[in-house]
Amino acid sequence: MLYRRAAQVFVELADTLVAEFDVIDFLQSLAERAVEIFDVDAAGIVLADPRGTLTLVAASSEEVRLLELFQLQEEEGACFDCYRSGTAVTCADLSADPSRWPMFSAAARELRFSAVHAFPLRLRDQVLGAIGLFNAGPGGLSDDTLTVAQALADVATIGILNERTLREHRVITEQLHFALNSRVLLEQAKGMLAERAQIEVGAAFAILRKYARDHNRTLSSVARELIDNRGGMTDLIAAATKPAD
Repeated sequence: MLYRRAAQVFVELADTLVAEFDVIDFLQSLAERAVEIFDVDAAGIVLADPRGTLTLVAASSEEVRLLELFQLQEEEGACFDCYRSGTAVTCADLSADPSRWPMFSAAARELRFSAVHAFPLRLRDQVLGAIGLFNAGPGGLSDDTLTVAQALADVATIGILNERTLREHRVITEQLHFALNSRVLLEQAKGMLAERAQIEVGAAFAILRKYARDHNRTLSSVARELIDNRGGMTDLIAAATKPAD
């Protein structure tokens, strides 16, 4: 069953690996599908900029977004160690050894996560970031799950680099820089829309994403127009402020 679900997701994700594909939307979809494939409670993806500073680029829930941001701020946790070592890092029970990541473990428990498993986004010797899987209850992962999870991380790496970017380091750097900048724009747009429409940040993100897909646009371009307060965004704001049926 695990391999069947994974195969379906890999085929779905492979369809997005085309020229000019939306990196942020691709990684967000990958984080959401990871939750489905591995039956975990949340997933997050972090990427490194050219200087090696990690940035959150995708999260399946608001709770894991907050935990990943805390981890990067404190430079402590599974994804941080995974990126630095270039190898998978797992912890089946954060309470069993709280001294390993004292601040991260406390924050995880506060957000009701008890186990974390991180896998490197790596191509040969180049590590681009990490994907983290989080569970509310303690527990390890089977050997099959570990194998498929690393395969999913490899798909993410391919999606970021893309076939053409493998030929030239400059293009790879530009892709990463664009993805990280796009995420900053998206966070600003989410907060702006949430405040203007008086809705939750998660709901604002869902509305932005749906608008981008419905209009065949990238998330970053929609976020930029919203931040710049362009007139074409009135229908997006109206959709966000429309009362639920």
